[in-house]
Amino acid sequence: MSAAERKPSALLGLDAIRDDLAALYRDLHAHPELSFAEHRTAAEVARRAESYGYEVTTGVGRTGVVAVLENGTGPTVLLRADFDGLPVTERTGLPYASVHDGVMHACGHDMHVTCLLGALKLLADARADWSGRIVGVFQPAEEVAKGAQAMVRDGFYARFGVPDVVLGQHVGPLPAGMIGAHPGPAFAATDSLRVRMFGKGAHGSRPESSIDPVVMAAATVMRLQTVVSREISGAETAVVTVGSLQAGTKDNIIPDEAELKINIRSYTPEVRAKVLAAVERIVKGEAVTAGAEREPEITEIDTFPVLDNDADAVARTMAAVGAVIGEDRVFDPGPVTGSEDVGYFATSADREVPLCYWLFGGADPAEVAAAQKAGTFERDIPSNHSPFFAPLIEPTLTTGVTALTVGALAWLGGRPPQ
Repeated sequence: MSAAERKPSALLGLDAIRDDLAALYRDLHAHPELSFAEHRTAAEVARRAESYGYEVTTGVGRTGVVAVLENGTGPTVLLRADFDGLPVTERTGLPYASVHDGVMHACGHDMHVTCLLGALKLLADARADWSGRIVGVFQPAEEVAKGAQAMVRDGFYARFGVPDVVLGQHVGPLPAGMIGAHPGPAFAATDSLRVRMFGKGAHGSRPESSIDPVVMAAATVMRLQTVVSREISGAETAVVTVGSLQAGTKDNIIPDEAELKINIRSYTPEVRAKVLAAVERIVKGEAVTAGAEREPEITEIDTFPVLDNDADAVARTMAAVGAVIGEDRVFDPGPVTGSEDVGYFATSADREVPLCYWLFGGADPAEVAAAQKAGTFERDIPSNHSPFFAPLIEPTLTTGVTALTVGALAWLGGRPPQ
């Protein structure tokens, strides 16, 4: 039996809504909104979900939306999409590029929202085929690692119940039509730090009267490069990135202070603790070496936990998805060094909830193949957070809607034919 012959009846309605979903995606892409400011997006999500027959609650965790559909007795399946944009100026040249200068859907959250709405519509129209409860979660502020926590702290479980499984997906620079899911630690933990290093300002012509925080910061940046290369085992994984260094206002003025923003990625508590301790030691040590009269300040900007996929949930969900789209289009990508806060919905309840979170491709398969053959994939295929990141609408949209719909049906109770 072919994959097409095993297609659930719920998917038969996809052709009828595909053009509408594509139009919605283009509209969302053109109107991105930053974290906790997703008011237009939330309103459109609520309007559509309500029209599908869901009970909709807005303002959850500030701007989040929750859509619930009760359909007899059975499991509760949580389907999640995030919907905030990024402070990036779009450079794709698309006719539906962002109308807001300096704000862009550079991570694909517009595609996530569109796919989830499509899945909610198909599942609502196929209620005769399943029983249970669907909780559609449209989450704000994923990019600042605050949205999932905000929704949980807003009484999520008391208001909407503890799910039996949490499912979600993220578009990325894989070939469109492909799906990747890794059991176990699948997305890295992240710690973002702000470091202020204090010196003593002076005229640029009299450096001897200063304690130069620019040199102090530069030495710190270089020394931080040794954390992973010299303190972390080759069998472990960690990433330390200094993404921002700011100091001074003029070429002939030595400033009083410098600020660094540091991003750390890890997969285990042991490695995370070791890297954080090394960063603190190096920052403080460079300040002492420079003769700083004030100890540096190190503050947390945000933090994501490790996303830990339940192995059984991955096997069950991906088996169902592969049976429909083709087993050759589902693979294990290994751990991803990106981070995600969807795990809060699975780990914050009073009982363990299995999580299955997967990647789905949004890049042109021919372009990916050509870049891989030439050894230029990293250069030629825009990744998430790039000003050039723009998933193909198709087959990306069809794959994402199909995966969420089939994934949900793999967990919902079945109903015998009437």
